[in-house]
Amino acid sequence: MTNKVIDSMMSHRSIRSYTDEPVDEKQLDCIIRAVQAAPNWVNLQLVSVVAIKDAERRKLFSGLCGDQPHIAEAPVFLVFCADYHRVALACRKKGQTLEEAMHDIDMVIVGAHEVGIALEAATVAAESLGLGTVPIGDVRKNAKEVIRELQLPEYVFPMLGLCIGHPANDPGLKPRMQKEAVYFEERYNADLSSELDTYDEAYSKYLLERPWNNRVGNWTDLAADFYLHPFHYRGVAEALEQQGFLSTKKVRTL
Repeated sequence: MTNKVIDSMMSHRSIRSYTDEPVDEKQLDCIIRAVQAAPNWVNLQLVSVVAIKDAERRKLFSGLCGDQPHIAEAPVFLVFCADYHRVALACRKKGQTLEEAMHDIDMVIVGAHEVGIALEAATVAAESLGLGTVPIGDVRKNAKEVIRELQLPEYVFPMLGLCIGHPANDPGLKPRMQKEAVYFEERYNADLSSELDTYDEAYSKYLLERPWNNRVGNWTDLAADFYLHPFHYRGVAEALEQQGFLSTKKVRTL
């Protein structure tokens, strides 16, 4: 059973090439309103979005995110932030602070899942309007510089980015794992060897059919190589502490 919303979601493609056509402001407004309407924890609304539209600043963020040209090419680049600043202001009104609560790793986890929900809402909304998108995890690659450029206050951290624009081409659908590899009932099934073998075959064929793709092999090769060395962005922990997450420092005056 499907409908227009599900059909749009099932047709998702990551778009990394965009035309010069701008994103209409009414479309962008609809996307942000969809983000605001997304589910969130205790109605705390722990997400803020900063839009980068200026061409020079998009080039700057392209560099900060690991030299990804589609960030500069897309007419709109959204940075999704986990945001406890408004909660801190609410606490201040009652003579409280967030300092002790911000020491808990759960604050990072909640902020991250709130951003993930918000980004998916933006993606679905944008694609329903005929626009293309691609999420950008590398906003954390140079987190301190991104924080400075966006002038983010304490308790606000950039988690994800999203390019939005009119697609210049159609890269086709990328095969996903079969349902049996990701969906379980009652208990997790840890024996996934056959499922991964099946997906490796499909993914390998997908890569071979795209001669412009410099990736070879299969999905397990990709996953293993991706984490061959300890994979992390240097400075993320320090940037989180700078913004008041997981920190034992004294809270700055708001």
